[in-house]
This record gives sequence, C-alpha cells and structure tokens, in this order.
Amino acid sequence: MDVREKIESLAQKFVPEFVAVRRHLHQNPELSFQEYDTCAYIKKRLQAIGITDIASVAETGLLATIEGRQKGDTVLLRADMDALPILEKNKVSYASKNDGVMHACGHDAHSASLLLCAKILWEIKEDLNGSIKLLFQPGEEVVPGGASLVMQEKAYQDLGCLPHIGQHVQPNLPVGKVGFCSGKFMASMDELFLTINGKGGHGAMPESLIDPVLIASHIIVAAQQLVSRMASPRTPSVLSFGKVIANGAVNIVPDEVHIEGTFRTFDKAWRKDALQRLEKLVTSIAEGMGGSCELKINHGYPHLVNDTVLTQDMKSAAIEYLGSKNVVDLEPWMAAEDFAYYSQKNPSCFYLLGVGNEQKGIRSGLHTQTFDIDENALEIGGGLMAWLAVKNLGHS
Repeated sequence: MDVREKIESLAQKFVPEFVAVRRHLHQNPELSFQEYDTCAYIKKRLQAIGITDIASVAETGLLATIEGRQKGDTVLLRADMDALPILEKNKVSYASKNDGVMHACGHDAHSASLLLCAKILWEIKEDLNGSIKLLFQPGEEVVPGGASLVMQEKAYQDLGCLPHIGQHVQPNLPVGKVGFCSGKFMASMDELFLTINGKGGHGAMPESLIDPVLIASHIIVAAQQLVSRMASPRTPSVLSFGKVIANGAVNIVPDEVHIEGTFRTFDKAWRKDALQRLEKLVTSIAEGMGGSCELKINHGYPHLVNDTVLTQDMKSAAIEYLGSKNVVDLEPWMAAEDFAYYSQKNPSCFYLLGVGNEQKGIRSGLHTQTFDIDENALEIGGGLMAWLAVKNLGHS
C-alpha cells in the first residue's frame, strides 16, 4: 500500500471519531479570542493522538508539530476555531448549546478536519521526511484577525518562510468536490463607521432642521461612485452598507445617524486611495448640506494571494487524491479571510471544501442561522489535507 492509499484508508477508518469531534465543537462554540474551552479540548485531542510538541500562540491558539522519520522540509497546515454571534435555528442533536453563538462559518469542521489530518499523519510519520506544523488559530472572524497576532509570536517567527495550506468549507460546492484559484483569491476588507451629525427636531418643521437622515441617504447613494466611477473596471471592488441607525420616530428627526459597512478590493494602492476618496466624499456631502460626517476606518485584512506554483501543485495533488471530476477551478471571491496575512509573507494555498448536499437539504450559506455541512466532507477535509502535506514534503 503506497502513502496515498494509506491516507485514504486511515481517513475512512478514523472519520467517525472526528464527526463526533465536529459535533462537540459545534455544540460548544466560542466567540473570537474567547476560545479557551475549545483550545483546551483540541489540545487534549492532540495529546490523545500522541502529539506532545504543542505551543500556545495568541493566547487561545495552538501550534503543534509532527516530526517525520528524517529531517527535511516543513509545511504548515492551518484551521481556525472561533464561532459567530448568531442564534442557531437548526433542529439537530448537535445544535449550539450557547444561545446566540454558533459555528455558522464551519470553523468546527476546519478544526475537526485538521485533527483528523493530524491523526493520519501521526500514523504514517515513519513515511515522512520533514516536519508538519499544525496551527489551530483563534479569532479569524474579527479585526485585527488572529493570524496577525499569531505572526507576532516567537514560536511562529522561528519557523521562517514556509508553505502554508488552509481550507474553508463552501456550501455552494457539493460534498466530494474541492476548488482552487491561483493568484488573487479573496479580497481585502476594511470596516467603515460613519456618524452623521445634524440638528434634529419636529418633522413638521424641516426649515428649522439639519436633517441627518437625508444627509445619510445622499451619502449612501453617492458613495457608490467609489465603485461605479472611481475604480478601474479591471479592479474588483465592493462597497456595502449593512447597518443604518436613525433613532428618531415618525415625526421626530434625530440629531445623528450611524452607518456601518465594509469596503473590499484586490489592489493595495487602490484600497488606500479609495478610502481617502471616501472620507473626502462623505465629509463634503455632509458639510454641503449643513451637517458633518465623521468616518472611522477599522483597517482589516489584506487580500489573499495563492502562490501560483504551490496552488497548481496542490491542485494536481488533489486530482491524484480525488480524481479530476472532483477538483474545480474557482473565480476570485470577494469575501475576506485573515489567512491573507500568511499569504502576504509565505507561499500559500487556500482552497475550498465542498460541504453542500441538496438532497439532504444542506444548502444554507455561510454566516446564516441554518448553516450546516454534510459531514461526509470531513473524510475528504482530513484526508486531502494530509495528502497535500505529504506532497509538500516531496513524496511521490
């Protein structure tokens, strides 16, 4: 039995154990940078496998090591651990026990898959030449992102530059398939917080007011010029406002309005320029209408770049493992991921793992109250990642 066949056999053998792990994590979600119980649970699972070289990173994260039979190259495999502030509506036995907190982005599946991968690699470590780093990372969902904190840790910095591999569940891909995209894959993301100040009062006397609701309306519409008239059509950009608070009443105009949104793109220079233009635009509109606007920007993740050579190699390895019909090419995705920090400094490959199943009714999108996965994906999630690690260490 060659190494690939061993990995496939072990993934099939061990997956029931890690379906249970995924369900435990799903039932006990923790928000970003609060993953204390999750971290302790994962550490115990690693120790049960036999892995004892485990360092703490970013307080609630872990960096574990598996050494092969001989010295050689090193590859890092990453999973994130945090959940979202969402109230789960799934009627399943493993639904979240923590009201208002839910693994609605699949990080439970990412961690379970990497644990399965770790157990497989531990079983075949005598076949490995080199080292494998297993990174269980906290705080992917909120700025500044756990990745940026992990990268400040000495245990991480001592690794130097090395290949990074990560995966993310995707309900739009059927279970059994994975997808790859070379080059720019995921967008940068900046959080926008606008406060529009005016002069409130009775809605029947507009002449005595400076209406911040009207000013906010003009700002929301005019700001779309960033994408429609200021950005090059060759540079993907998205400006979205998802929260508007104008806390007046049917006949009361408030003194201020709050707006929150995000700006996303794939170009570093345009990102900087766009945010400067946005600040000038919203300020001038508000002042021109007699009010004022303060824009605060939470600078978020950079854009994620998949190394062309590494990604092509990993795609070819995935075809070896799953067959060509189960490996697809992906278009760039405007979502953001803090794995992007690693990709700016290291050759990286971040790919998508299909978890959708229409026949089972598993079709809800990421970050929704009914998100779930077809757990058959865990066998691929753990097995494929183990195979990609092996290929990085030079095995045929």
